[in-house]
Amino acid sequence: MARRYDSRTTIFSPEGRLYQVEYAMEAISHAGAAVGVLSKEGVVLAAEKKIMSKLLETSKTTEKMYKLDNHVAAAVAGITADANILINNARLSAQRYTFTYDEPIPVEQLVQHLCDTKQGYTQYGGLRPFGVSFLFAGWDEHYGFQLYQSDPSGNYGGWKATAIGANNQAAQSILRQDYKEDITLDEALKLVIKVLSKTMDSTELTADKLELTSVTKTESGEVKYHVFTEKDMEPLLAFANAASQASTE
Repeated sequence: MARRYDSRTTIFSPEGRLYQVEYAMEAISHAGAAVGVLSKEGVVLAAEKKIMSKLLETSKTTEKMYKLDNHVAAAVAGITADANILINNARLSAQRYTFTYDEPIPVEQLVQHLCDTKQGYTQYGGLRPFGVSFLFAGWDEHYGFQLYQSDPSGNYGGWKATAIGANNQAAQSILRQDYKEDITLDEALKLVIKVLSKTMDSTELTADKLELTSVTKTESGEVKYHVFTEKDMEPLLAFANAASQASTE
């Protein structure tokens, strides 16, 4: 039945479904995972870096984490080429707002603008949906630290902790069990590492398979986007690997 209604994004099936949008979501579920956790001290984003071949020169910069503005960052799961278009769009929107109003764009307004663009690609003929989901982490003076998730349909929502990409159901199950309201930034870092160590296909989590960033505030009140180096990740990975070995014994 689906084959008659899945040739275009503009055609509803008799059950009221848009198959092309569902297929885009399915593509993301096979992509590398990304996890986000919100704490009162900041937001942590972690993503699985898939290395296809040992001959591949790994990127010196992050390939799944993007800084949108000084106070907003995003993690990506899905087709990275599609993500680049939307990331550039979001950066332009943030700078236009700052130029016009001389203040940083509110986080939700930036997310909503990006999701409006994604939604447009599900409604007009001749276009295909963007095959990418985002986790947005940021801070503004209205709501403090925030974490949002968006999908190819243009839907978005605020979360305390969430996961996208491969094995996201298993990841969200662990987050539901281990997340607590008063979680600290250090605990959030350990939690995202634990989630990825349990849901990734590899037997042991190593720094070259992982990207880790945080959005926090300094003592002077400035919002800081920090990308963790392999050296920064070593104690967290050692803790996660020791915990996983202890649970299997």
